Amino acid sequence: MTLVSDASEEQVYRQHRFTLPEGATDLLLVRHGESAPARLDAPAPRVDGHSDPELAPEGREQAEKLAERLAHEDLDAIYVTSLRRTHETAAPLAKRLGLEPKVEPELREVFLGEWEGIAFRKYVAERHPIAVQMFLEQRWDVIPGAESNDDFAARVGGALRRIVAAHPGQRVAVVVHGGVIGQACALATGAPAFGFIGADNASISQIVAMPEPWILRRYNDTGHLDPALSIVPAALT
Repeated sequence: MTLVSDASEEQVYRQHRFTLPEGATDLLLVRHGESAPARLDAPAPRVDGHSDPELAPEGREQAEKLAERLAHEDLDAIYVTSLRRTHETAAPLAKRLGLEPKVEPELREVFLGEWEGIAFRKYVAERHPIAVQMFLEQRWDVIPGAESNDDFAARVGGALRRIVAAHPGQRVAVVVHGGVIGQACALATGAPAFGFIGADNASISQIVAMPEPWILRRYNDTGHLDPALSIVPAALT
């Protein structure tokens, strides 16, 4: 007896498209908008030792474009840090969605010790030997008094895990800093954090937490920004 295959009943398997696993938390990590230029004659105020500049006019424009991009997303919460550039970046989006941002202070930027504020931007621009060493060794604490990689990873990881635990099955926007995004991506991928510290201002990166493992789905999405606001590398802080 000959078996005849009916093509109409043949099983086909399309390429898999990622879907959010049940109970997973969708984290949209947003870098704050461009902050005000650092000035020797008018240093930014400090919050708990950290430099706390406001947004530059360009940063406020980026914040508006970010709000336009995410206004139609189904966001359950918005988080910011204790530093005002994240509050100012989140404000247009929070207003559109009617959400009150929650503060997670442990997601503040890496502490740069004696280089907090203008010194970091100045010495990086001048290719100071310690700045070169920092990038070659991929360590923050080559800067005198700066936070160590391990301490930074521990507080960023702990803060993000608290957010994940509070929002199973939800999508959350977390407005943070360039170093924090780099560290979060490192925790998700196992890659060095310095490989991800170049996120543009007001860019979006995405981590799906299930709650473990974490999956990096997107990095440095700037589709909502004009080229003039997104093609120039921004300073870390």
